[in-house]
Amino acid sequence: SLPPPLLLLLLLLSLLSLRGRGQGFGQTRFICTSVPLDGDMCAATAPGSGSAEELKSTVLQLRETVLQQKETIMNQKETIRELTAKLGRCESQSVLEALPGESKGGGAGRKGGFSKNTMGDLSRAPAAETLSQLGQTLQSLKTRLENLEQFSRMNSSSQTNNLKDILQNKIDDLEKQVLSRVNSLEEGKFNPKNESEERGKIESTLTSLHQRITDLEKGQKDNRPPDRFQLTFPLRTNYMYAKVKKSLPEMYAFSVCMWIKSNASPGMGTPFSYAVPGQANELVLIEWGNNPMEILINDKVAKLPFVINDGKWHHICVTWTTRDGVWEAYQDGTQTGSGENLAPYHPIKPQGVLVLGQEQDTLGGGFDATQAFVGELAHFNVWDRKLSPGEVYSLATCSTRALAGNVIAWAEANIDIYGGATKWTFEACRQLN
Repeated sequence: SLPPPLLLLLLLLSLLSLRGRGQGFGQTRFICTSVPLDGDMCAATAPGSGSAEELKSTVLQLRETVLQQKETIMNQKETIRELTAKLGRCESQSVLEALPGESKGGGAGRKGGFSKNTMGDLSRAPAAETLSQLGQTLQSLKTRLENLEQFSRMNSSSQTNNLKDILQNKIDDLEKQVLSRVNSLEEGKFNPKNESEERGKIESTLTSLHQRITDLEKGQKDNRPPDRFQLTFPLRTNYMYAKVKKSLPEMYAFSVCMWIKSNASPGMGTPFSYAVPGQANELVLIEWGNNPMEILINDKVAKLPFVINDGKWHHICVTWTTRDGVWEAYQDGTQTGSGENLAPYHPIKPQGVLVLGQEQDTLGGGFDATQAFVGELAHFNVWDRKLSPGEVYSLATCSTRALAGNVIAWAEANIDIYGGATKWTFEACRQLN
């Protein structure tokens, strides 16, 4: 019998021979050379085929190749598992987005179809939570209506009393609809399409109801100056907002100033957002999640050093120039921060939509309740130039020398409100004076 080393060599050579035939190597031949019993196997040579050392090297290379291929296959299997898991999550998310009570308009798009949400929106509030918010909105409207009773007693006109009765009946009907929807949800008897249509009807009725109550309240506020009002957003919803009637022009510099009051957590949301075709984040002020307040210009971000989430009125201003993207931030009349390279040499584009209280994911819509502003806002003014520190201080101290915005001036006639946001008399300046 042959010694084991020789048998191993013969086996390897036989395998190589078979492999060569299977791959069509033609007339290739392998010649075996006998090795004496006491000879050195590694020193043996085969005519025309190189040394045994070369054969050994070839075997090692083949073995290394097999190991590499095995590792590649394992990696591919792991990749397939990851992709399968991600696909499952995407399918689950699609099911959730089809549920009633979700915001309309999908993710925060920026280009071509508005399919990507660059603001990193969180999942929408469940339908039951949205219904709860609707109920709170109704309660807010009822409170306003009750506040009108005293005025109605002083003004005994039948027209006023009849209007109050009609509004009260409408509120009662809406409460019954909300209760019916809650019962349907609890019993699992709801259809996404029907829920969406019914919610649209309720929101439309809310807007109409709010406008009629506001018209009734105007009887008490005829003597109020046109800029002496504030907007109140009591709930974090995707349907309460105000819209500025005019767009911004093309601007190479701006100053945006306002009075603001909020103690919402985490983050007060989006005091204002300006979107243009193809860019929903043309100009946005937002405090979202646990992040500091930020100003976005053409999707570029600067963090602002504001500390205002304490439930008190604060005056804030942000100025910016396109040259070098230089910006400054003022709180309560004092400069608190500055920077540069914020969207340099990018003019603010015209023909957009300016919304108060919501972050736009699409032009004029795509609101997400998680980014909605909660609190009170007043004296929102926009200039197409950089204000001086003295001008900012005059605004923050309610000076009679304070200027109104030459691009957007704060006036009731310039603002439309939707979804149950309310107007009240602005009191912050009266407290300062």
